[in-house]
Amino acid sequence: MTNAHQKHNAGSSPLDTLPRLATGKGFDLLEGIRILDLTTSVAGPFATMLLADMGAEVMKLERPGLGDDARAWGPPFLNGESLWFLSVNRNKKSLSFDHSSPEGRAVLHDLVRQSDVVVVNQPPRVASKLGLDAASLQQIRPDLVYVSITGFGLAGERADWTCYDLIAEGYSGVMDLTGEAGGEAQKIGTPAADMLAGQDAAFATVSALLARARTGKGRVIDIALVDSMTRFLTCRIVPYLGSGEVPRRSGGKDSVIAIYQTFETADEPITLGLGNDAIWRRFWQAVGEPAVAEDPAYASNADRRVHRSEIVARIQAALIAHPRSYWLAVLRAARIPSGPINRIDEVAADPEMRRRGMIYAIEAEGGLVPQVGTGIRLDGSGNVPRSAPPALGEHTREILDGLLGYNDDRIRALAAAGVL
Repeated sequence: MTNAHQKHNAGSSPLDTLPRLATGKGFDLLEGIRILDLTTSVAGPFATMLLADMGAEVMKLERPGLGDDARAWGPPFLNGESLWFLSVNRNKKSLSFDHSSPEGRAVLHDLVRQSDVVVVNQPPRVASKLGLDAASLQQIRPDLVYVSITGFGLAGERADWTCYDLIAEGYSGVMDLTGEAGGEAQKIGTPAADMLAGQDAAFATVSALLARARTGKGRVIDIALVDSMTRFLTCRIVPYLGSGEVPRRSGGKDSVIAIYQTFETADEPITLGLGNDAIWRRFWQAVGEPAVAEDPAYASNADRRVHRSEIVARIQAALIAHPRSYWLAVLRAARIPSGPINRIDEVAADPEMRRRGMIYAIEAEGGLVPQVGTGIRLDGSGNVPRSAPPALGEHTREILDGLLGYNDDRIRALAAAGVL
């Protein structure tokens, strides 16, 4: 048993409180689809985990001795394994070999022949140098779905520029809009460009596979972190294009919805969204000031935007009188969109999140591995993990022998050549 799956010591960790799921069959919508994952870090592995969650077989090719870059990202570690790595690599098989030599490339090409999809995250120049470009791999399997995830895409002057989530957030404009008015630009508190690009890659892959079922044609999918992150800002970019009004940082207090922000209560802050006229009226009835809702100066959302500052001050004066729990109960009863501002530990402990299978631990052999669920329910049921994130090279022999049919002599020869 590898160190990643050794038994976790009971104690103070939130891991010990999580619902425990035994591995099982899980969703099978992509059963029979085989994916060769040549990516590292977050965007590519997240994309292939989503596809694996839907039933695809994902073979994760890693560098001998090092593996995915994210294996070294920490602390925090769990029994020597990076928790960042563990977050985006369940339901996969890891095989480890060096494909830079002729012997290694031969193995890689055998895997490509057996794969429906290949996912890479190398810039075009590097991918071409390594023989991992679309043209090279589709010569081996013409109906291959080739998925590239890069910072800036496969063409253009920026194509070979290196990129991380931080850089993509800066290019997209989201950092300029995040933060308090007059304050510094801020990165979003999660690798948003990576996660969005991973979702785009998974969605495009499934779409290409559907098209291939009709046409028999392979496809080349080009996903750029900057593109995915920019599309995330659609609802801010389109209003600028149509009006010329450049949005600025405001701490989230400049929505097209007049009242759509956080407010202080007697103890903890809440979020509040008064998105239409009916909600506006119900809110003032709920706080005991129904006359405010009838003021003709506040009749429409456009009117309320004109008077936003005075309305915000009035709402704040009302909400500060009672604690958060009081207001959330009152506002929910009145069907007013509102909620807490949870910390990560509060999200992880949320009983509804746990009930829906969003926060759990895999009961892997020998220990527990924490996970966040697929976030999709099918026919009334949540997903079940098929396997814990793999140890480096855990499935190398299984794939070389079981899938490619290499005998012991061939495997020993690869080891002697330094490929394995």
